[in-house]
Amino acid sequence: MNHDSYSDDYIRGILNAVKVIAMVGASPVDVRPSYFAFKYLVQRGYDMVPVNPGHVGKSLLGRPFVASLSDIGRPLDMIDIFRSSAHIMPVVDEALTLTPLPKVIWMQLGARDDAAAAKAEAAGVKVVMNRCPKIEYGRLSSEISWMGVNSRTISAKRAPIPTQGMRLSLNRTSLGGAATTAADRAAKNKTESS
Repeated sequence: MNHDSYSDDYIRGILNAVKVIAMVGASPVDVRPSYFAFKYLVQRGYDMVPVNPGHVGKSLLGRPFVASLSDIGRPLDMIDIFRSSAHIMPVVDEALTLTPLPKVIWMQLGARDDAAAAKAEAAGVKVVMNRCPKIEYGRLSSEISWMGVNSRTISAKRAPIPTQGMRLSLNRTSLGGAATTAADRAAKNKTESS
């Protein structure tokens, strides 16, 4: 699979199918990106499990921290890795020992490990790298447009303001972005550096 870009249908299919998500590297510190992503996904109705050995004994939004994926003791649909690229392979190795296997391994923004992705995909696990499920959910549901961001989705109806546990529809039509000078320059630079 090409991990440089993902179709909206691929991301939408994952976000619609998963229910139980373990976030490896979750933090109880309310200014950390993992805290915001965790809280957002809880508010959208996902069953979140915080995984961080440094915070065992604490809880995050009422959910107790566990030290490792094997400590969860129930099936996981997705593992969201909030760790740097150097720490991804051990998480993927542990994920591949779980029974049943998770359906998805998701690596957050800035995190990419092609060898770990290939290993997971060889075991039948879907992989997303260098993306944030919070951002993708907001974009595909058009909720992000409430903040003035162009989500490149079209619907005659504005996304509702979600309430606690409300899952928004991710089934909005997506558009490719129009060409811009900056996009053309970035594509040219990427081609020249390859």
